Amino acid sequence: MTNWRAVIVGFLVATVLGLFGLALPGVGQLAAGLVGGFVAGYMAGGGLGRGFWHGLLAGALGGIVGGLLIAVVVGLTGWTLGPVGGLVSGAAGLGILAVALFVSFVMALESAIAGAVGGVLNPDPDRAGRGGRGGRDAY
Repeated sequence: MTNWRAVIVGFLVATVLGLFGLALPGVGQLAAGLVGGFVAGYMAGGGLGRGFWHGLLAGALGGIVGGLLIAVVVGLTGWTLGPVGGLVSGAAGLGILAVALFVSFVMALESAIAGAVGGVLNPDPDRAGRGGRGGRDAY
């Protein structure tokens, strides 16, 4: 079963670090995806496969949101430039869509690998705040 809390937290970590990572283009976003995927995998715990899955979801979510933001900006820019701008914007949008899909794939893959490492390092998901026996209720 998917731990959506782990996926959302991993996505938020990757997003925040990605904003700070703009100071180092490329490297900053790569590191943000790795850390976000690791966090998602570690929180989900349960081993290699479970960590991989949660890291993959966190990275894919980040790529989809990033692609949608780029599409909105290009669409609004074309809309403000009138019919010719709309035509140019539409043509550019197809290229941007292809780039956004590629970036989403890369972000999801790197996050999945980091998530697998996180999942291996936390074989007991109850200790990562998922509920159950961990925390105050263990006594």
